[in-house]
Parts: sequence; structure tokens; C-alpha cells
Amino acid sequence: MQKIILITGSTDGIGLVTAKQLYSMGHHVLLHGRNPAKLEDAQKTLSGLAANGRVESYMADLTNMDNVAALAQTITDEHGKLDVLINNAGILKTSNPITDSGFDVRFVVNTIAPYLLTQRLLPLLGASGRVINLSSAAQASVNPKALTGQVRLSDMDAYSQSKLAITMWSRMLADKLNNGPAVIAVNPGSLLASKMVKEGFGIAGNDISIGADILIRAALSDEFKTASGKYFDNDSGRFASPHPDALNQEKSKEVVQTIEAVLAELTIKT
Repeated sequence: MQKIILITGSTDGIGLVTAKQLYSMGHHVLLHGRNPAKLEDAQKTLSGLAANGRVESYMADLTNMDNVAALAQTITDEHGKLDVLINNAGILKTSNPITDSGFDVRFVVNTIAPYLLTQRLLPLLGASGRVINLSSAAQASVNPKALTGQVRLSDMDAYSQSKLAITMWSRMLADKLNNGPAVIAVNPGSLLASKMVKEGFGIAGNDISIGADILIRAALSDEFKTASGKYFDNDSGRFASPHPDALNQEKSKEVVQTIEAVLAELTIKT
């Protein structure tokens, strides 16, 4: 059965490879990107594949919460349901690490934007839907003051903390939802051959299809159907324990409250 699947950050890297495979399997893929030219190229790439899938594209800058809210509203207006949301978009190294609002872009794109997008799209996902959140093997204790922009971090520290933060809110949201959707954090694999790895570490990286394959499994397979709240570590190929802080209710609650405080501070017009 054809599923409607939104993949953020799907104009290159793991997101694009995942989108191509899902389209080739006959699914209805909703592409997302912030660069109109790259988004158009990605849609043309999928449309050119010999498959029975469908593809649509949506543009939004995930550093801007108004854009995130507008993206959610547009998808809500155009689709009666959404089967899978893959929060794939991520940033490690950038020449502009601080947003216009004064927040670290790694926390904004990797943690806060997917939190808001997920919250806004929950009514479309329903009990049988799935939210797949991109985590990482790189997880470090979250400094709430860094999350709120009061403390500046190095690229890797900001990235690692943002990835633990999304893992923490994934578990918290899963616990909160009594009737789906399933919310699952996934480390797609370390040092895969993405643009982020090439720019951040200066290496070619491992086969990117390793990451795409696990995201597709997480999105579609029965193996993940009842995995809400769990963390899948693709480096070990199994469900595993995340960083200990993600298992700490008080620390996780503090992170979620901090995310909500940041969102309250930002003006959301939509």
C-alpha cells in the first residue's frame, strides 16, 4: 500500500537516497529543502525514475520557526493524512552558527524545528503513523544555557548535544502519546558519506545507503511498529540504550521544557 512520507532535508545525502528508494518502491514522497534549485533537481531526479511513486516538494528554512509552522500548515491543508515523518535535516558545521534570533543553528535545525514540525503534524499521523528522528552515536549531555543561546559551543559539542536533545524529546513524546504515532530515534550510522561528514570531518565516509536502508526499515517494517520510545543504533544493528541522560526523566523533562520556552520566545505567525 502506498504511504505518504515526508522527509526533511531530502535534497541531498541520506535524505535524497532514502527518498529515491521510497519513490522506487511506489510510495508518495514529500521532499523538503530550503534551496529552490536543489529542491527542483531532487524532484526531477525522482520523477525520472522508472517507478509508480508520487513526489511533491516543499520549501522551508528550518532555522525560521515561522517557516516550519507554515510548512506544517501547507502539508495539513494539502493532505488528509501523513503516514511517516522522517526528521532527517541536520547541520554540523556552518559559517553562520548563530541564527538571527541568537540561537545555535545546530539546536534549532537538529532539535527545535523537528519538535515543532512533529507537534504540528501529529493530527495527520494518527495511531498508525511513525515519526523517525535522526539521532547520532555522538550524544553529549545537554547544557540548557546552550540550548537557549546563552552559551556558545564548538561545532561538535553543539551537534552532539542537539542529537541527544532530539533523542530525549523522542522518548518523552512517545511516553506522552497514548494512541500513536510511534516516535523512534535512529542513529543511521557513523561517518556516512554525506555532505555534512565531508565538510565536518574532511573524509569521504561510509556507504550512504547504510543510513537510507535503516530509515526505510524504521519507516515501514513491522520490526519498528511497536518500537515507540526506543533508540535504534545502526552501528550495532540493534535497539540499544542511548546516552544515560535520555533515560533520566528529570533531565529529559528539563530539555523539553527548555525547547518549549525557546519556541514561546520565537514569534510564530502561522
